[in-house]
Amino acid sequence: MQKTSSRLLALLSLLQTRPEWGGDDLAERLQVTVRTVRRDIDRLRALGYPVATDKGPGGGYRLRPGSHMPPLIFDDKQVIALAVALQSTAHPAIAEDADRALATIRNVLPPRLRQRIDALHVTTVRPPDPGAPPARSLDLLTTVSTAIQRREVLHLDYSTPHREAAPQRRRVEPHHLVAWRTHWYLLAWDLDRDDWRTFRTDRMTPRTPTGPRFTARQLPGGDVPTFITSRFRGSDGTEAAWPCQGEAILNLPASEVVPHTADGIVEPLGPTRCRVITGSWSWTALAASLGRFDADLHVIGPPALIEACALLARRYAAATPSEPGRPDAPDR
Repeated sequence: MQKTSSRLLALLSLLQTRPEWGGDDLAERLQVTVRTVRRDIDRLRALGYPVATDKGPGGGYRLRPGSHMPPLIFDDKQVIALAVALQSTAHPAIAEDADRALATIRNVLPPRLRQRIDALHVTTVRPPDPGAPPARSLDLLTTVSTAIQRREVLHLDYSTPHREAAPQRRRVEPHHLVAWRTHWYLLAWDLDRDDWRTFRTDRMTPRTPTGPRFTARQLPGGDVPTFITSRFRGSDGTEAAWPCQGEAILNLPASEVVPHTADGIVEPLGPTRCRVITGSWSWTALAASLGRFDADLHVIGPPALIEACALLARRYAAATPSEPGRPDAPDR
């Protein structure tokens, strides 16, 4: 049986992994009695952790949000996963903050875990962008995200690529934050131009206070990735500029796919899967571009892309040499 201190840490770690735990489930995981679980919950409360109890047969325990952030407890695997994720940060806008977070975590680790993390050095290769300006802080992204959530008009000072030009004053209804290659963009309705616009966040300086609340407008097509993709390709946002555009699920982390998708959209679906929306000039070329990844994939559509994948599969099968020794096998 675990000692009280280590058991409390294990209990706190469990409470952080699920919205709610039943007393019997916790007792089984910790290999103690339900009565011991109740006593340990009281000890956590005495230490300042806001653990709520739901009464009744289907009740349980849950860790409520508190007025301040209590110490977080991670097991060994979680710490290593967190360190790898921070090292693999794909966007320069948060790279500096991720490095500081990793340094903070490393400084409090026991030597055995610190050695394992130091051995797991990850380098994320990003598409080159020599003209990219310095990334803005997370404070700006938080300010914009808050305005989006509250549906409040943003007043911006927006700089153009020409540094000698004075920043423009813009009034926008913020709709969505989008990560595209090495930059963050705000998708918004421009009140002065009466149209949808995209704004690079490293060129904008929000003014406070924010403006009045607004009713969210319907985005043309209703799909943010498709709208952004078509706008960056010079279309009006209602249809993709590529003649052929498709969607697939790749069994690879998004960080490994992004550098090879040009102006496609890559959406993480978990640590080892991602959704890819990309296009090409022909369905066969699009199918080949998806097949170049060394991973299993599931083609979502459209049917023309599925047919192109089947066509390539037949061609590759016909081009594959037979087993050595068989009469139709080529000489090597």
